[in-house]
Amino acid sequence: MYETIRSRLNSGQALLLDGALGTELVRRGVRWRKHGLLTDSDAVEALHRDYLIAGAVILRTDTFQLNPRIYLNVFRNRSHMAHIGAPGLAELTFTLLRKSVEVAKRARAKANNHAAIAGVLSPLEHCYRPDLVPPPEQARCEHEEIARVFAEEKVDFLLLESMNTISEAKEALAAGRSFGLPVWVSFVLGPEGELLSREPLNRGVVEMEQGGADAVLVNCAPPEDIGKAILRMRKFTKLPFGGFAHIGRFSPPSWKFEFFPQFIETESWSPERYAAEALRWRDAGATIIGGCCGTRPEHTAALRAVLGTDGRSKA
Repeated sequence: MYETIRSRLNSGQALLLDGALGTELVRRGVRWRKHGLLTDSDAVEALHRDYLIAGAVILRTDTFQLNPRIYLNVFRNRSHMAHIGAPGLAELTFTLLRKSVEVAKRARAKANNHAAIAGVLSPLEHCYRPDLVPPPEQARCEHEEIARVFAEEKVDFLLLESMNTISEAKEALAAGRSFGLPVWVSFVLGPEGELLSREPLNRGVVEMEQGGADAVLVNCAPPEDIGKAILRMRKFTKLPFGGFAHIGRFSPPSWKFEFFPQFIETESWSPERYAAEALRWRDAGATIIGGCCGTRPEHTAALRAVLGTDGRSKA
């Protein structure tokens, strides 16, 4: 399936990513525990299927900000977690990773669809906290654990989503490549238009290209910010590039330390408005377009309407 993706990229056609999973599941009433993959896997599957119906040709696994640290970080250390934590916490992440691929594949099969499945890796600490990035050797080891599971479960490729530093992105990219998987890298932007770490966007893109990435993207920022970054990216990379924006504002609960997928005030970015903005990205050379936090299958359908089924804009 990835060869079809690669062929479309090489021919300059646009590829439509799915939209948000976490924020949409919460909007649909799924309680955010264990990414919804155990108690609400049917709802996750249904959302994957809705994105396929809307026109997505790539499904992302429901694994954003899913790694062993989200459980370990609420304990003093591993021994403390083993002493008082719920049984199985040390292996829970890997159980959920495998479940995420199973659910995505099940949705694809039931829809009789040939979409590619991207295994999602994200920063080991909160995606909005680049100051917490672990040392390179540690990051490589932890990302390899996750990439190994995705390789064993035979995802089509890896998407490093919302990477906030060049350092961790390089280690995650190397981890994915060590298992022979194609890797796309997407950076979260700061308000200045550079990486959230304040490192230059152009340096991040160039280093990912040198590290063997198949594509580079920007995400997890408002649509206008994504558009400005895409206009710059076309000047300093020969790789396929693109973006997927969030809409609305992040509203975390005060009691939860890890990622909590709730965005509010999303109404101003209707599917039609979002698609019109994304069409400008396409006209600027972007070939990978999708939705980030706050977007819904309706946004994906609107993107398909303006891009067309062959990936060429219809405006």
